[in-house]
Amino acid sequence: YTYVSASLMLYSLISFTIIVILLLCVYILFVFFFFKQKTAYEMLRSLVGSEMCIRDRLNKVGHGLHVGVPDFQEYSRSSKVGNLARGLGWQDPVIPQSMYIFKQPRIGGEVTSHQDSCFLHTEPRQTCLGMWLALHDATLENGCLWIRPGSHKEATRRVFIRAPKEDDRHKMVFIDNVPAEEHVPWEGALPDGWWPMPCEGLWEAGFVPVECTAGDLVVFAGQLDHLSLPNVSDSPRHTFQLHLVDGPNAGVKWSESNWLQYEDQKPFMSVS
Repeated sequence: YTYVSASLMLYSLISFTIIVILLLCVYILFVFFFFKQKTAYEMLRSLVGSEMCIRDRLNKVGHGLHVGVPDFQEYSRSSKVGNLARGLGWQDPVIPQSMYIFKQPRIGGEVTSHQDSCFLHTEPRQTCLGMWLALHDATLENGCLWIRPGSHKEATRRVFIRAPKEDDRHKMVFIDNVPAEEHVPWEGALPDGWWPMPCEGLWEAGFVPVECTAGDLVVFAGQLDHLSLPNVSDSPRHTFQLHLVDGPNAGVKWSESNWLQYEDQKPFMSVS
């Protein structure tokens, strides 16, 4: 009996130690991603120890780099970003979301067709604006954007919302926003024949590739259908992406059903 009791005590001690280590890891990740005054790439390299680990293990850092990391905050709230948004007709541009995307060499996967307004919707009109900054050359081989010209004039076909709580948890669900006949066959997927290259199915569905060089900024409305294909090259394709919407001074409201909600309903960051 003494032996069994000692074994149980040792097992409990080991379990407790593992839980403490896991909690410590989560805390370290939070500090690195949101409070360290370094670029995302420097933070990730410090955390995992090498560029090889970054390439092999990570594909996204989000969704608040523009708020918590000075390097990204400086760019995000700059007058260049603000003047560009206002020049396109946005009256009170604010930023609810930012992301650093890694499309890794040889293993970076495809991103299915979607409209950003599906995930970031406003009322009484859709005002999502995407700013896609290429940090590497984006090519057909390493997974550049594909867009469907003219689709920015279409309605937001569905929205991703927080459903009412069940068992003290919100469930995220897609809700149709238009009649069934206005949906596209590749909703949340990819058109038939999208692979292999030359991707004939994409061309037939009306998509065209947007190749660009490092430093180029691709800007598009939230209703635009877009996607990207796998990275089959030996080159990385990193991007930093901002999503802006018009704020309350433009008579626009962030939908209360959006999946993304700031704690205590804090206002979104304004741009200069």
